[in-house]
Amino acid sequence: MNGITKLSLAATAAFVLAACGSSSTNDDDDVAVPPQPTPTTSLRVHHSVADAPDVNVLANGNAVLEAVPYGASSGVLSVDAGDYSLQVDGILPDGSVATVIGPADATFSQNTRYEIFAIGSAADGTIEPLIFANMDSEIDAGNARLQVVHASPAAPTVDIFLTAPDADLTAEAPAATLQFGDFTGQLDVPAGEYQVRITVAGDPAAVAYDSGAIELPDGADLVVAAVNNTATGASPVMLQIADGEGSMLLPDVNAGADIRVVHASADAPPVDVTVNNAASPAIAGLAFGSGTDFINLPAADYLIDVAAAGGTPVVIDDAPLSLATGDALSVYAVGALGDGSLTLAVVGDAQRRVATEAQVQLVHASPSAGNVDIYVTATDDISGASPAFADVPFDSTALVSTGYVSLLPGDYVVTVTAAGTQTAAIGPIPLTLEGGGIYTAVAVDSAGGGLPPGLILLDDLAQ
Repeated sequence: MNGITKLSLAATAAFVLAACGSSSTNDDDDVAVPPQPTPTTSLRVHHSVADAPDVNVLANGNAVLEAVPYGASSGVLSVDAGDYSLQVDGILPDGSVATVIGPADATFSQNTRYEIFAIGSAADGTIEPLIFANMDSEIDAGNARLQVVHASPAAPTVDIFLTAPDADLTAEAPAATLQFGDFTGQLDVPAGEYQVRITVAGDPAAVAYDSGAIELPDGADLVVAAVNNTATGASPVMLQIADGEGSMLLPDVNAGADIRVVHASADAPPVDVTVNNAASPAIAGLAFGSGTDFINLPAADYLIDVAAAGGTPVVIDDAPLSLATGDALSVYAVGALGDGSLTLAVVGDAQRRVATEAQVQLVHASPSAGNVDIYVTATDDISGASPAFADVPFDSTALVSTGYVSLLPGDYVVTVTAAGTQTAAIGPIPLTLEGGGIYTAVAVDSAGGGLPPGLILLDDLAQ
């Protein structure tokens, strides 16, 4: 319709000009018709596919948005009303792209705002667009507006409750019941403090997500999507909240932080780890070269003690550790007991798995190895290769990691050498890396201390 409308306006203008030109032979009497303004519409784009990489969004073959990460929403974009061909390309680790949506045709009408979601799963090949529209309208003073979307393929049909904080859900009616791909209309509510809770449909006692108390400001215009939880906690979902300028991911109020403890001190005996001076250790008898599973703790400040197994002697006393909601951390016991350099060092960990890439992290925790070069190659021959990471130092107080490096799934060889040489200190180690994999290797001294260095294998390397 809008394409036709635009053509009709243009045709009418042409007709008027022609009529004016034919009705008078006096150029001074010609009437100049001003050009008609191009009708516009508005839209915003939401990346809600938890296992997909960053994406580029194209309209009519031209990039509109680039490198949009999971959980991100664009600001409100103003574009000409009309017909468009839309396409979404996933960005692969080598910089190439793979089209995951489209090209798909869409018509955007004037005086309308469109919400364009990418939903589904990359691993399952079920990524699809979800597009819905709302007519432009003002929000009454004193109100906030929100619209809720079920964009989590991991969640069943759910009830959405929007209540005063701590309201009894058994006495409340859900604001909506949604299955995957459903969305509500726009809900205008008085601005103020609310609590969003998501339950299994029909069972208000089965709370799957709790936002805690949140503020809906006067004039807020929000689109709130339940998306797959890729962070901490037991909830299957978190909220992607778009406010017209950007977005944020809001985890469950009880999501806490995930930590694991890794014993990387080669000359230290098995250890006990105690939290907040408790009577019993949280972790008992952790041996060199071992790491715990991730443990979920409430976001808070903690004091950590490390002692030889059995409780004495205490070798690290009241080391502070601050945990924020959503943190995913490895706490390494690193350094040497013999020279008094034993300490705790914290390194961040990846939680979100991306179907199109393998994520690899290498941590330097070997005091005897000195600075190292790390090669990641197709074969075990590094003679013509440059290191992927050069001159990586050991620092017990600020443990050095490569961070998570994204690689295409496939076969690789990892070799670690003393910096500036090509003499292997570790490896060559052949690895087969899979899409969606998270891989961590930690270089440590040999048992008892000194060279040659060895490796602690974590995450999918430990399988």
